[in-house]
Amino acid sequence: MDSTENLGQIAAHLGLDLLAVTLLTFGVFYPRHRRRELVPAYLALNVALFAVVAALGSVGGNGGLTLGFGLFGVLSIVRLRSDAVQHQEVAYYFITLVLGLLCGLPGLDLMVAAGLACVLLLVMYAADHPRLYARDRRTIVTLDVVHRDESDLRADLWRRLGEPLGWTVREIDLVRDLMVLEVRYREPRPAEAPVDGGRLRATPARLAAAEPAIRETV
Repeated sequence: MDSTENLGQIAAHLGLDLLAVTLLTFGVFYPRHRRRELVPAYLALNVALFAVVAALGSVGGNGGLTLGFGLFGVLSIVRLRSDAVQHQEVAYYFITLVLGLLCGLPGLDLMVAAGLACVLLLVMYAADHPRLYARDRRTIVTLDVVHRDESDLRADLWRRLGEPLGWTVREIDLVRDLMVLEVRYREPRPAEAPVDGGRLRATPARLAAAEPAIRETV
């Protein structure tokens, strides 16, 4: 393969890579999460890995061994802090990483690379769809009481947040009588608002239904 053909192949793979990472970043990730600071990180990681893989893949002789050591060195510098980045955002990191590796392989047929990239995009689009588990939430809660009974804790969380799906106790302070939990819960529907002191909380749906009666009374 001469240099002109090699450059043409790299250019075609680069175009595919840029199209795929643009669709992932600006078509799926940003409209859903609005994390502007992660957009350049995703793009830089993707293009940098593409450049490394394309360059090392073009090396003859021991190119495969060189490629393996090069990828090991590149991936070893990637550090993700779970406190600053949510789990779904970590998934986008790995998808951008795999797209860069996949599209950067010069020996891989362009149509095969395009097909695999489409699979990755479709999986990420479906797995992170807003309608999937739309009411499930995760938050940190500080309670001004220490529950020693699990059923009492579950009832308290249900009253405050909604249906608790699970929780992790982070801290218990017996001196100040408080506990800190990481709670995974499901928000109630408007018609399922929790009770407050034995009386149902007023929701927009209930207020709308009661409005005619209020007008007649007035």
